[in-house]
Amino acid sequence: MIKSIFNIAVFGTVIIYGLLLSSCGRFGNKGTASKNDSIRIVCASKQLTELIFALGQGDEIVGVDVSSTYPDAAKKITTVGYHRMLNAEGIISLKPTAFIYNGGADNSIGPDNVIPQLQKVGVTVVEFKSAENIEDIKSLIRDLGRYFNVPAKADSICRSMDSTMKIAEEKRKQYTDTPKVMIVHFGRAGNKYFPFGPWGAPGFILQEAGGVNVLDTAKKFRELSPEILAETQPDVIIATDYGYDRLGADNFKAMPGIALTPAAKNNRIYRFEEHDLFYLGPRTGENIIKLMEVIHKK
Repeated sequence: MIKSIFNIAVFGTVIIYGLLLSSCGRFGNKGTASKNDSIRIVCASKQLTELIFALGQGDEIVGVDVSSTYPDAAKKITTVGYHRMLNAEGIISLKPTAFIYNGGADNSIGPDNVIPQLQKVGVTVVEFKSAENIEDIKSLIRDLGRYFNVPAKADSICRSMDSTMKIAEEKRKQYTDTPKVMIVHFGRAGNKYFPFGPWGAPGFILQEAGGVNVLDTAKKFRELSPEILAETQPDVIIATDYGYDRLGADNFKAMPGIALTPAAKNNRIYRFEEHDLFYLGPRTGENIIKLMEVIHKK
């Protein structure tokens, strides 16, 4: 029975498309949005949902993607479906002034007709691009700080990020081992488990924590197979929450190949919230430290 369950937390970054922003009166000019305005946001990104809450603007959100589960207040907001399987009618029924999401191959919106349908009825669609380094995230936070008229709050978050990242960097120096780690994720769109490669936010977090991803592929992820597990033999397995909970600890450990890994034999399979591992943000430094304590534990 696997008893160790850990929850970590992280963020990621985005670059705002000016052309899209300028198409909305209230959102077209930075520094004009406020809680007194009639802003109604549907956010199809767990990353952006958390970031908006961090800036103290969560009450502007009226709808979220089902993966937006942090902070706890986000769980009380109406959901509009998984970001790859959205329902335009459900979004429109919330009467949003803006629909925002992360762009890129890993965060695509689906089905293809959703965005055109929203634009057709006058909903402003704003795309943000994910970024995988701390400086770009700080730029995003400051951008959104101006956007919501809370620049001082944004600056404070950025200073805190710098401080915790420095603490994490110093703490990493105390570890001399380099554990081999596999991140196993369950993709709801494809309905399958797969190990995540050494890329993006998970790769950055793991690297900063002093671990090494056992996969070295040209792709961010591959299908999980006994052959892959037998070849890589991870010391530690990090399982994202949905897939781990879907099977339960015992059944997850018993999946083909996993039971034969050092991670399973030594009960070193740990559960992480998906949203805590797949993007960077204000809590990244703190969560790198928590990950260190997990993967370096003997």
